[in-house]
Amino acid sequence: MPETVHDPRLHPAPVAGTATVPLAAFVRPGHRHYFTGTCERAPYRLRRYAFPGLGEVMPLVRAFLDTCAAHRDPDYRYLFTLLGSELAANAVCHSLSGRPGGHYTLLVHRNRHGLRLTCRDLGAATGEDTRLAPERLPAEAETGRGLALVDALATDWGDNGYARYRTVWCYLAYDLQGSRWKEPAPVA
Repeated sequence: MPETVHDPRLHPAPVAGTATVPLAAFVRPGHRHYFTGTCERAPYRLRRYAFPGLGEVMPLVRAFLDTCAAHRDPDYRYLFTLLGSELAANAVCHSLSGRPGGHYTLLVHRNRHGLRLTCRDLGAATGEDTRLAPERLPAEAETGRGLALVDALATDWGDNGYARYRTVWCYLAYDLQGSRWKEPAPVA
């Protein structure tokens, strides 16, 4: 029998201390329908899911958000998923939720007029209680535009003002009233 040769290009050796876990491992069995991208269940009023504070689970977060808006048109679904992804990314990047063992919770409340998304994170290690506000950034800035995006595209948004256990929410009306998503482009 010929000797097998390990080719590192075909089967790279795992990096010490890392493991690959399928995203499905983060989904509890009774909640699989939260991530299908379809609206196969009767209309819900509230969906809640706790996500680990890992950037690697963002595809799962987007699947959750897209499924929550599955009963709407593609523009609405895209916009709701975009806004929710931004709140989740902020929780991972700017709070204790992004540290080892951290988590954050997304809650989606549905009513006749729109969806309200709430992101509850573990807050900051230090800092004083203040309301969040979008920053004015130079055009060449590569980060820091998230809250400005939420401010422009959500019907309404806000936060609880507490540095610890921050809660940030956004509301998106089904008719996109109050959102700059459907505004005509400026004429040059």
